[in-house]
Amino acid sequence: MGTQAELELENSFIQQLEGLGYERMFLRTEQALLDNLKTQIQKLNQLPNPFSEQEWKQVWHYLTKETSVFAKAQLLRDRFPLKFDDGTVKHLCFLGETTTDNHYQVSNQIVSDHSALNGRTSRFDVTLLVNGFPLIQIELKRRGIEIQQAFKQTIEYAKTAYKAGEGLFGYIQFFVISNGVNCLYYANGTQSIEFAFPWADENNKNINDLTEFTKAFLNPAHAFKMLSQYIVLHHSDEFLMILRPYQIYAIERMVQHVQTSKENAYIWHTTGSGKTLTSFKASQLLIRNPEIRRVIFVVDRKDLDEQTYTEFNAYREGSVDSTNNTANLIKQLRSLDNRLVLTTIQKLNNAITKDRHQKEMADLQDEKVIFIFDECHRSQFGETHQNIKRFFKNAQMFGFTGTPIFATNSLKKSGETFTTEYLFPVRLHEYLIVDAITDRNVLPFQIDYWGKYSSSDASGTTEQVERIDTKELYDNPERLEKIVRHILSIHDKKTKNREFCAMFCVSSVENLIQYYELFEKVQAEMAEEAKRNESYFQPISVRTIFSYATEEQDQQASIEETEAGMIAEEPVDAPNSVDESRKAKLDRYIAQYNATYRSSYNTTDSFYEYYQNLGKRVKFYNIKYKKDEQIDLLLVVNMFLTGFDSKPLNTIYVDKNLKYHGLIQAFSRTNRVYKPSKPFGNVVCYRNLKQATDKALALFSNKNTVDIVTVPEMSVFLGQYETAVAQLKTLTPNCQNVDDLKLEAEQLKFVETFREVLRLSNLLNMFTEFDKNKAPISPQDLEDYKGKYKDLYNRIKQPSDAKDKVSVLDDIDFQLELVHNDRVNQDYIMALLGLIAGASTQAQKDQRKKELMDMLNNDAKMYNKKDLIEKFINEQLPKMITGQTVKQAFSAFWDAERAQAYEGFCRDEQLKKPEFDKVADNFNFTERLPLSHEIKELPIQKPPLLKRNRYFAELHVKTSELLSRYSLKL
Repeated sequence: MGTQAELELENSFIQQLEGLGYERMFLRTEQALLDNLKTQIQKLNQLPNPFSEQEWKQVWHYLTKETSVFAKAQLLRDRFPLKFDDGTVKHLCFLGETTTDNHYQVSNQIVSDHSALNGRTSRFDVTLLVNGFPLIQIELKRRGIEIQQAFKQTIEYAKTAYKAGEGLFGYIQFFVISNGVNCLYYANGTQSIEFAFPWADENNKNINDLTEFTKAFLNPAHAFKMLSQYIVLHHSDEFLMILRPYQIYAIERMVQHVQTSKENAYIWHTTGSGKTLTSFKASQLLIRNPEIRRVIFVVDRKDLDEQTYTEFNAYREGSVDSTNNTANLIKQLRSLDNRLVLTTIQKLNNAITKDRHQKEMADLQDEKVIFIFDECHRSQFGETHQNIKRFFKNAQMFGFTGTPIFATNSLKKSGETFTTEYLFPVRLHEYLIVDAITDRNVLPFQIDYWGKYSSSDASGTTEQVERIDTKELYDNPERLEKIVRHILSIHDKKTKNREFCAMFCVSSVENLIQYYELFEKVQAEMAEEAKRNESYFQPISVRTIFSYATEEQDQQASIEETEAGMIAEEPVDAPNSVDESRKAKLDRYIAQYNATYRSSYNTTDSFYEYYQNLGKRVKFYNIKYKKDEQIDLLLVVNMFLTGFDSKPLNTIYVDKNLKYHGLIQAFSRTNRVYKPSKPFGNVVCYRNLKQATDKALALFSNKNTVDIVTVPEMSVFLGQYETAVAQLKTLTPNCQNVDDLKLEAEQLKFVETFREVLRLSNLLNMFTEFDKNKAPISPQDLEDYKGKYKDLYNRIKQPSDAKDKVSVLDDIDFQLELVHNDRVNQDYIMALLGLIAGASTQAQKDQRKKELMDMLNNDAKMYNKKDLIEKFINEQLPKMITGQTVKQAFSAFWDAERAQAYEGFCRDEQLKKPEFDKVADNFNFTERLPLSHEIKELPIQKPPLLKRNRYFAELHVKTSELLSRYSLKL
């Protein structure tokens, strides 16, 4: 019945597509697809005769010369000069210019034969073809099935099925997945469902029903628009991006506004929603208008100039030239070679106000120019804005902001009240933080307030005093040290054992210097204490940057701007006026940085390079850098609080008065969507910012929905956790009862129930007040259930003889990342083994061993290694040679165990040992599991033909599992 329901959903879906204008095709094989492709390319290019064999060979060589999704996307959009048999040449296109130029078809159950790779074939649900190319792939699941399963299916297909044969499915541009009641779309190459989006209407209301989604999103006109305009090729990293609904609506409103009005306008899209990408696509589309001479994208800081320049060029290489000086900017403004210019407002102001540039700039004054201002909250409230308006008489300005200036947080200068709408009268589109959180495009905040301080009267009575806002209190060394110790006590919990990193913003450079040196002092004391107690202490890496200008030069924001809640800008260049005391401190901190990270930065001539490198280590924390090359905590005054994105940054500690724009900007450093283990951004306030936070969230939500922007109190989640644990205990009173669940329906219920327990456990563990020892399920019981959960997963996912059996468990997402602990790495394990070896009593040794085993049991990557590590503890630690380190002993043990296992595996499976060693060496070097063709070289004797596919598929699984088990790259 379940399969029938899915087929009914598919047939109904195809009938709707036919009604929208798609031609129904029955293309079941690759050859049928190729024949159709040849015909459609001929039609599109209006060729009078079919391709000859030689002509088609040229076309097909062009279409198959690249294998990556990114490269194929480029080929699809380029033109190919075909030399016909008669000697003439014509440039063939593969996508037409308009909707009606193209032909749209739909086929289903196309078979991909990838048995040569893994002994299997696949059938794709529904494929939409444009001019014969399979460009949109739809995977459907029956109603009631989790949509994640459709997503995972496309990921699995990408490994083998889409690459099979001639690789025609490598041309897929984006996917749609649905279970009838939920629909998502995402670009080909997307690896996390976190980056799959719902479609929505212009008011940001999601369209989830498949019928309504199909009508709005998959009709030929809209589908072609997505393919031709709203797929972005990210050149620097070579992957595809696809725009989200609110980005598309904003762009279309801008294009329409230019055609119908001369008024300036702005887009209110919340911080973290991708304004740079929106700006880039808007610029590209606006440039198509022949009446527009130039689109100028304007930023107001060098660091953001560099960041935006890099991003623009990543989207389209060569689309923007960096403007290093005013003369170069003027040259670009006069040139017609590149009609998109990126510059800073300071350079632009020089170009239009300096007398020496007037002659060169004169003929630009009456040209139609579009200005796009990034974060139009600061640079526009000054004389520069008026200078631009006076000079460019036919200019139109668009501003982007996540935090507009309203009357409530307005800027007052010379008796004039400045707001965003004062300069940009028309609001074209809005996508607020509430919308973004609801769509999971940004994360909500979990905010802790630590703002109570003790004071004693004459009699010695101590009381708690709130809202003491004095410099004397805030700068008190005792208070600062308490905050440092508090951060060190909660940092691992907040950052999930340093899976993520953090930022700490403070009120002044002087405070920052105090804090930095307190972190040094306190961590040295903690390390010494751990050494005395024979315990393990892993210090957090604290790094910093700040302006070393004199205090007068460092005051970039006026009193009026500070009152409006803006964050003062710190220069990211070496300043003209130097505070020698600040400079000396920063020189010492940079020297420490250089010693740790093997760099050679200094304050004099590479300060900006230091700034950039520092940002990269935070931006790519746990992504591109090894554990000893990372920054756990970045200590700042104002730098990095605006315009800086880091997905692995999940926590900000705040000892600084913030409000309105500045508060939202600072808090928003933590709320970039990353992966399921980052459910929200953590904000820890050491000042009483509750009232300021509520005001800012209410202002920039534009709705009474602060509860959506901030996560509930811990007690709410604790109540949910108690309910989930009670349901688990009702189903399986203890972990051994999991083995008694024989029916698949019972096993499914256990997976769903325990998954919810895990989700809430992970979430609660990020609350500092949560005590897992007082939780409704003990830590040991939770670990035991995790073991059974993973055992059940391993049993279900093993290859089965019943290939055609449909299991309800195939449609469940185990979400193993919920049991993953990122802190478990080789260095950490070596340190814990060292503590076990150095334990002074057996009881201490047993306790430390138990802690390590629990940690290994809690990590999906380590689960198949824990018995080996336990064997080392039991058999090898007691026999260590005098002078031998734990690491040396462990490496010798591991090498011996691995060699023995490889030898036994080759003997039992009758494999060629030299060939297996090649595969193993390649894996150890590249960390890439073997490909199917490599596996086929291993057997001493080839299996019978009828059993060959199955044999190689099982050997591939066994070999991969063995290599993973003995990998030391933890």
